[in-house]
Amino acid sequence: MNEPTDPPAPRVLTPAAQRALAEAEARRQAAAAAAALPPELGGRDGPEPVRFGDWERRGIAVDF
Repeated sequence: MNEPTDPPAPRVLTPAAQRALAEAEARRQAAAAAAALPPELGGRDGPEPVRFGDWERRGIAVDF
């Protein structure tokens, strides 16, 4: 007969792991907040142009 066993003890997280979990939760909340924004009207098509550090307009790239 199988006897019930005690649940395993909770893991103790290092400060670095706790910080990483907090940062991940902050990113999830920021992504949820960004998804809740209404769509941009008259904006550019495709990926966000500033994610690579420059802005391209009509074939001309301008660095910030």
